[in-house]
Amino acid sequence: MRAPAPAYRANDGVIDAATAALGGRLLHSLDAVGEVALHVDRSSLVETMVALRDTPGLEYQQLMEIAGVDYPDRGIERFEVVYCLLSLTRNHRVRVHVQTDDEKPVPSVTGIWPVAGWLEREVYDMYGVLFSGNSDLRRILTDYGFRGHPQRKDFPLTGYVELRYSEEAKRVVYEPVALAQDFRTFDFMSPWEGAEYVLPGDEKATAQAGLPQAKGAPTPLKADQIAKADADVSPKAAPVDAKTTETTAQTGTGDHHPGDAPGKNANPDVLPSKGSGRGSGGGQNQ
Repeated sequence: MRAPAPAYRANDGVIDAATAALGGRLLHSLDAVGEVALHVDRSSLVETMVALRDTPGLEYQQLMEIAGVDYPDRGIERFEVVYCLLSLTRNHRVRVHVQTDDEKPVPSVTGIWPVAGWLEREVYDMYGVLFSGNSDLRRILTDYGFRGHPQRKDFPLTGYVELRYSEEAKRVVYEPVALAQDFRTFDFMSPWEGAEYVLPGDEKATAQAGLPQAKGAPTPLKADQIAKADADVSPKAAPVDAKTTETTAQTGTGDHHPGDAPGKNANPDVLPSKGSGRGSGGGQNQ
């Protein structure tokens, strides 16, 4: 029995069909790691998407995602806007790439896929890419009055401001970022070689042991010095006499509990043994 879902289609013939459908709008294409990427002209993006949706053999009906990429080394048109399309009838995916900067707007595809409205707002919020034709291009992930675009490579990791709830003002307030401690520097050298500095607190140990203060890690102590130091600071405990018994009478063996009645077994669940003198025939199976 065949599966109800369509079989997965390979990438064979996809680039040829896209080249024939797009013509000069297709700048270059790439088939790598099992995915097809189409780099198209930004100004004709809407016509390109309509052709990819309606052309037989392509039929990419659904827009799955819009992502942004930042390449600051390019200088001009450092951003790429990537559209992930899915063909429901052929069960095949393709990526469409366009390049831009923070001034040249990208044509909006909300007239083709209304879901693009929110996705374009995310790219604008994170990268600052403008979309012409989007009727509600506002921030969607960051807070009101947020400065900058967090996904840009030149955006500081700590941000510019931080917010907290002020008990005095009874509201959320914005303050400049104040790090709790400076970034530490690590030398990553072998611990057996010793560092080029003395850690805070180590100078007390060397001074107390009477050893000379030298550059680097403190001089290691010998075993006899450690034992001597422990003997000086540790109080001597008084000797303890071991308790010994010479006869069984001193251990209380054979004595009954004071609450036991004469001739009665202390534990009612335990039968008396033979010859114990507690009743006749005790411990015998009847």
